Amino acid sequence: MEKLKIIFEDNHIIVVEKPVNIPSQADKTGDIDMLTIIKEYLKEKYSKPGNVYLGLVHRLDRPVGGVMVFAKTSKAASRLSNQVREKQFEKTYLAIVNGKMEQEAGTLEDYMYKDERNNMSKVVPEGTKNSKLAVLDYEVLKYSEELNLSVLKINLHTGRHHQIRVQLSSRNHSIYGDQKYGGRGHGKQIVLWAYELKFYHPITNEKLVFKSIPSKIGSWKILENCI
Repeated sequence: MEKLKIIFEDNHIIVVEKPVNIPSQADKTGDIDMLTIIKEYLKEKYSKPGNVYLGLVHRLDRPVGGVMVFAKTSKAASRLSNQVREKQFEKTYLAIVNGKMEQEAGTLEDYMYKDERNNMSKVVPEGTKNSKLAVLDYEVLKYSEELNLSVLKINLHTGRHHQIRVQLSSRNHSIYGDQKYGGRGHGKQIVLWAYELKFYHPITNEKLVFKSIPSKIGSWKILENCI
């Protein structure tokens, strides 16, 4: 069983750091997933017989690590899900991308279409059937001329399928190690990380901020003196 790294826990929510390559919830692979890991932890910690309630509020792609919040009650799950819908739930990511960005900061807006059969998404012209608007802001934290890689801090305004990966790759700045969308670093781990979550506590309504910084090893060494 994967060791659970807990950032915060109370009676209503549990905030954890999701390791890379573990699904947020059970999928067709049958591999261990975060929902199952946390449920097992709660059963053991509180000696609960039978099934434990745990609400999945948001997801991270399997290869992406970082901060996630889960709801321990149905009321908390409902209120947090409402914040996601009302865009009060703020998600910030770190990404290492190929090349030098044309601007130090900016907003990317595209229409995206999800190809269900291939589990891939792409940028399409506005008005394309079943397409959805995708918006993110980015800021360049660092550029390494030696590696020709940029470190970006990204704020997501919409939660489209593979959104960050697709919007950046469509501009020839694919994420390093992202084989699905043409990134350099074949065989490497994709360097995209859920860095910060901001939301209101579902019961007290207090504004909460949680951060998770990836270990500065491998491709993430570039973060030194950066964050």
